[in-house]
Parts: sequence; C-alpha cells; structure tokens
Amino acid sequence: MTHPTLSQSTGPAYTRLYSVGAARGDNAVPNDDLVGPIDSSDEWIQQRTGIITRARAGADVLAVDLATDAAREAIARSGVPADEIDLVIVATISNVQQTPSIAAVVADRVGANPAAAYDMNAACAGYAYAVAQADALIRAGAATYALVIGAEKLSDVVDPTDRTISFLLGDGAGAVVVGPSDEPAIAPTVWGSDGSKAGAVGMNHTLVEFRDGASEWPTLRQEGQTVFRWAVWDMAKVAKEALDAAGVTSDDLAAFIPHQANMRIIDEFAKQLKLPDTVVIGRDIATTGNTSAASIPLAMHRLLEEHPELSGGLALQIGFGAGLVFGAQVVVLP
Repeated sequence: MTHPTLSQSTGPAYTRLYSVGAARGDNAVPNDDLVGPIDSSDEWIQQRTGIITRARAGADVLAVDLATDAAREAIARSGVPADEIDLVIVATISNVQQTPSIAAVVADRVGANPAAAYDMNAACAGYAYAVAQADALIRAGAATYALVIGAEKLSDVVDPTDRTISFLLGDGAGAVVVGPSDEPAIAPTVWGSDGSKAGAVGMNHTLVEFRDGASEWPTLRQEGQTVFRWAVWDMAKVAKEALDAAGVTSDDLAAFIPHQANMRIIDEFAKQLKLPDTVVIGRDIATTGNTSAASIPLAMHRLLEEHPELSGGLALQIGFGAGLVFGAQVVVLP
C-alpha cells in the first residue's frame, strides 16, 4: 500500500537557558526545631550535612504554588511572552495528586495555555532530565520555547522521627525558560539509571498499603551510606563524562552546580573534579536544604544573584537520586 511521504518537523540547531526563577518555602526551619524527635543536635546535622536551616512551606502552600511563583519570575526575566511557550515540563516527586499534572495547571496559571504540559519523576535528577528533554524536543521541532520547572514540597513526605533523610529536606521550586540559540549552549546530557539500587532511597510504603490501613502515611527514607558512596564515587565519574561530552575541562567552568544533597558530597565532588579556585560552587543547601528536583535551579538562581558576573559562563550541573537515576550536562548560564 502506497501513501504520501509524511512531513517531519525539525527545529533550531542549538538551544540555551534564557532565564531562571525561584521560589522557596517561606518558613526558615533551623536544626534545633528538628533535633528532638531524632535525638540529634544542631552540631551533628551541620557536620554531617552542612545544613544550618531549611526552607519549608506553610500548610496552605502546595508544590504547584511554588512552581507557579518560580515560573512567573523565569518568564518575566526571559523576554519570551508567556503565550509563546508551547512546552511545560515539571520535574517533581511531591504532587499530592497523581493527576492532573502540576505542569498543566501551571501552564494555565502563567498564560502558556494550550502548551503541551506534563510532570516527570526522576527524583533529584529530575531537573537535569527535564533540561535534556526540553533541549531535544526544541531541536527536533516539537516545541519552540519550553518552561522547565523543578518543584517540591517535601515537608509533606517527611516523618519527623526519621533519622535517615527527614532533617535534610526542604520545599521550593526553580524554573528556567529554554529556547533557540545561535550557538551551542546546552551540551549533550550524560544520563542513566541503576534500578538494582532502587531500595537505597525512596518511599517506605505504597499508597495502597496506606489505604488498606497496613501502613502509616508513606514518607521518604534512605540508606545513607549506600547513597553517599554511590554519589561520591559513581557520580564524580558521571560529572567527568559530562565535561568530556561538552568538550571542555574543569578549568573552563565558571560554576559547578550539583544537586544539593549534602555538603560533604559537594566538597568531595570538587576534590575529585580538581575544580580550580576560580569555579564558584553552588552551596544553597546550607539555608534551603535538599529540595530534590528543585535544588539545581534554586542553587543556580542564588549563584547568579550573588555573582551576576557568572552570566554567560559555563556551568556543570548534575542531579542524582532515587531510582537510582542520574543526569548531568554543561550549560551556558543565563
């Protein structure tokens, strides 16, 4: 059976980040507020994680609200009219409804309706995954401008008595606008997964178990040592692969923006990558906490606020977490 040749779409050769926006939970929660139920101390938390305080949102604020605020700032700074954004991707693990997506609601709220919109779950690598998707979809001609958001309200999924992860987590959202570029500004993404370690970090129960009265409300847990070793050894290799894929070295970087999991992991990365002193390192975890998919854009936003001269420089960003999953790419900072 013969048929006419189908048309195919193609897009621009290159893409870039136009802008970044941020929203953090309004409440600063210091270590001393959390140490009682986990029989710990401010000193222990600071030594082990580098966290002094974390941002958490009030009961009436949802991940979709944080996502909306971050998106509005990113759009306003991008110079792209909201109605020209035709793709919205939200990386999240904390949408309190399985459906509808945060992305569709945010697209409507910010004036991007009827953009293609979806949520995706790659935990703490979610933002890096979403940037890879936006870049690929725009270059394929499937979208013109994309709004990429990492948004989490992790305080909804913490157990205050849990010593493995609860005290690490914060609430926030970071957003970027991605669009066509005259030159390469988002390098190839190095990404992947290792589902054999799925039990190392994630939810301790299913919603079905909770529904049937067989468990408490599902909350996040982790095997700290397993995750730490994997992050420090395996993820440093991924970061190096991302530099190679971009055709640059650590000496070419203006900034290093890793997922804000733990200050000790960030310090170890810097050593293994032999980052020169000229590279500014995102250390947003100290006052924001670990915000999973939101952590890289939040750290980028803070770096650019504190060091506007970094704009236009190269940044290596890497996310890694539950799955286990990972993603890294070099980008030109907006």
